[in-house]
Amino acid sequence: MSTDQEFTEFYLATYRRLVGQLYVLTGSRHDAEELVQEAFSRALARWATVSTYDAPDAWVRRVAFNLAFSRRRQALRAATALLRLDREPRHEVDRSDAVAVVEALRAVPMRHRRALVLHYVVDLPVREVAAELGVPENTVKTWLRRGRQQLHEAFRDDLSAEATERLLAHLKA
Repeated sequence: MSTDQEFTEFYLATYRRLVGQLYVLTGSRHDAEELVQEAFSRALARWATVSTYDAPDAWVRRVAFNLAFSRRRQALRAATALLRLDREPRHEVDRSDAVAVVEALRAVPMRHRRALVLHYVVDLPVREVAAELGVPENTVKTWLRRGRQQLHEAFRDDLSAEATERLLAHLKA
């Protein structure tokens, strides 16, 4: 099989799933698609190496996550500059269940959000989340607990803690 054909098959098999995972992380379908495409372009440039990994999709996901974090840091710097100018960004929020969870996830610290996405959306066990994030399993468990608590607080009037977890599980679809 040619390298181009192998990469194309990998791309077609994993693109939609990775976009879904990044959508939950970023809250923006457009940003998710852009980040995943950039990660795939970086994978293509290193395909001879990346294709030998046990889970090349995990490499692409990690690159996309890192790009999202970089973009978030840039956005925070821009928001800080806007606040200095005494302007507030405004947007309307669609409150369907999945969109509401994604919106609530924006208020969760990035490390907790990352753990929630990897565990609930990517469906990785705690052990694999810890390995991917490079932290101890107990740290992941703490981040998951705190992230769930923060989501529950965001929905305290609307949802029970169990309903919040069901919504997180629903995002896998």
